[in-house]
Amino acid sequence: MGQILADEALRTFTTGENFHVQHYLGCHQTESGRVFRAWAPHAQQVQLIGDMTNWREYPVPMSRNDKGVWEVTLPDTQASLGTYYKYLVTRASGQVIEKMDPYAIRFGERPDTAAQIYDVSPKDWQDSDWLTARRKRNIFSAPLNIYEVHASSWQRHEDGGLYTFSDLTTTLIPYVKSLGYTHIEFMPLMTHPLGMSWGYQLTGYFALEHTYGTPEEFQDFVEAAHLAGIGVIVDWVPGHFSQNDDALAYFDGTPTYEYQDGNRARNVGWQALNFDLSKPQVQSFLISSLKFWIDFYHIDGVRIDAVSNMLYLDYDQGPWTPNPDGSNTNYDGVEFFKKLTSVIKLAHPDIIMAAEEASSQIKITGMLEMGGLGFDFKWNMGWMNDVLRFYQMDPLYRGQHFNLLTFSFMYMMDEHFILPFSHDEVVHGKKSLMHKMWGDRCQQFSGLRNLLAYQICHPGKKLLFMGQEFGQFLEWKYDWQLEWAASDEMNNQMQAFTTALAHFYQASPQLFELDHDYAGFEVIDADNTAQSVLSFIRKDASGNQLICVFNMAPIERSNFTIGVPFAGTYTEVLNSEMAEFGGSWLAHNADTATQKGQWKDYQHTLSFTLPAFGAVIWARLKDDGAAKTKAKKSIESTQHVIKSSCQDVASEDVKQLTQVEWQSLAEYFPMGSRSKYEKRDLVNAALYIQQTGTVWAKLPEKYPPYGSVYAFYKRSLKNGSWQHVLDILEKSNSEIKPI
Repeated sequence: MGQILADEALRTFTTGENFHVQHYLGCHQTESGRVFRAWAPHAQQVQLIGDMTNWREYPVPMSRNDKGVWEVTLPDTQASLGTYYKYLVTRASGQVIEKMDPYAIRFGERPDTAAQIYDVSPKDWQDSDWLTARRKRNIFSAPLNIYEVHASSWQRHEDGGLYTFSDLTTTLIPYVKSLGYTHIEFMPLMTHPLGMSWGYQLTGYFALEHTYGTPEEFQDFVEAAHLAGIGVIVDWVPGHFSQNDDALAYFDGTPTYEYQDGNRARNVGWQALNFDLSKPQVQSFLISSLKFWIDFYHIDGVRIDAVSNMLYLDYDQGPWTPNPDGSNTNYDGVEFFKKLTSVIKLAHPDIIMAAEEASSQIKITGMLEMGGLGFDFKWNMGWMNDVLRFYQMDPLYRGQHFNLLTFSFMYMMDEHFILPFSHDEVVHGKKSLMHKMWGDRCQQFSGLRNLLAYQICHPGKKLLFMGQEFGQFLEWKYDWQLEWAASDEMNNQMQAFTTALAHFYQASPQLFELDHDYAGFEVIDADNTAQSVLSFIRKDASGNQLICVFNMAPIERSNFTIGVPFAGTYTEVLNSEMAEFGGSWLAHNADTATQKGQWKDYQHTLSFTLPAFGAVIWARLKDDGAAKTKAKKSIESTQHVIKSSCQDVASEDVKQLTQVEWQSLAEYFPMGSRSKYEKRDLVNAALYIQQTGTVWAKLPEKYPPYGSVYAFYKRSLKNGSWQHVLDILEKSNSEIKPI
């Protein structure tokens, strides 16, 4: 960086206008060597220590400029790639302490906190088609169904070792693709000091957590996700940070990144420190961090954690000081978010910005000009809490608390909402979603299917935490993988339903096109508390409708009648109690014609059998010839998607090696001591995974254990053997098409 550019970078850093500050502060290659820069305005002295100085034995003094930035340049021979370093800060009090580089992109593996000199070569991205389509997409009228993941505990190696993003590329992406989700959302991936923190106590805002692999591996993951048609969202924590002495906390001995006011600086509830959002330097730091993740990793969106804590002075459990006007609004936080969303949306208007925010005092979504803070979406925490309270309730009392289901109808268009069932709801003794449900195990699965169908049909975008798609019984364990090994037939059927539901959602514009417009929603009956049945209509922009009916009681209701706006013949397009989903129904309700008759404000009625704890969705077949044929084909297509997504791939549809093919390949897989299983069986198992998209842990029992297959597959990819498999199959005209 030339001196003129460096001076401008420094100037804009101090005015809060440098949104790429990581190119100035931190460690960077120059013509004369590696330059190191740290912001510590009130430090007595800052020295560079590391491998090159034998740590504290030969510290290198740094010089301070008038803006409080300390700097030193070392020749490449001293500061070579891979070298670890820290800053030795002499605070204003005289205390000497080692500090991490807040702007580094790579740190050592826990518990090491030293930054590493690390260069990333420019990536030749292959996701231009995805990015082009993303720019053209109106996310508000498009399907958005998010699978939330904790990268350390989704799945692990047989020995308990953590998956890197290289591992997740070959496992998580095909799994999510097969489920039918549109996006993956990761809990924070930035460097954090302890696995059990889940990533929400950050120490490095530009660095990928070391245990997840290299920055290049995460770039490759995002690219692979895009090529598979899946977006990637990352959690980001700009409100508070770890109070560890070696990180950002009181960097130069005085409040540097945190507030001067101790009450505002200390986050009692989370044992953390709050960023001083009024400081221009902090604004540059935070906005640069988010822009870096968007630019460098091509992520598609960000979920901002704990927004309420940044908007209200009294959100924390500790003491607080009101504003001079007596209010509790954190005006610094309000202005920061306006600036943040403006900067990000100017550069990337197609990036999803979602806020975890639990209040209703300040409008979160919508343009600044319309009184919003510029976010695209807000998590609907109220809906989530109300709905989960209802579904945990004994059905005997549900009729008395029907407002828990329907209160959201009053405000659901006030913001652009995401309906979350997140990690926070399946931990700390709250139980998993399946375990929350009332009744015996069969009834619990029925309740869970009903719940997820209600989420899909309710206006708003969707989010589900990992493991809940197959009804995991135990609550989430951050330090171990999901209950893949403990899954049984009921779990498999639950997963089949979740998959069918997700595919149905994507195929039904009625469920997403008018998510934020009351024109897309019409209540049929929200007052049937005696039978605990809720019914409403979802519509798309063309006026097509889906009739959604939910039985919240364990009683099957024959000849159940509702009013509908149009006469005609209706067909059942989804029933949560079908046998393939774990229910007791072997066949759908037959196509049913309406009857003329007054029912509330409707002139036509529809009668059918409503399953116990069932959720059913009906669509009208159009009366005119061509339109009727088109509608019928569309419904049949949707039903086919549902059916195919719920069934295992037939064995005859999965390519396996013939004896002749294996004889041509055997030389590339010599016998060795690394596996006791036949190499042909291992190859066939890996082919099964590749073709079906089955998660490794769900590999059928006829194959060797999935851990052995996965290890074999990774070795084969690395040493080039797997390519011979593909070459041989191509020569024999055996084409493998991933499902």
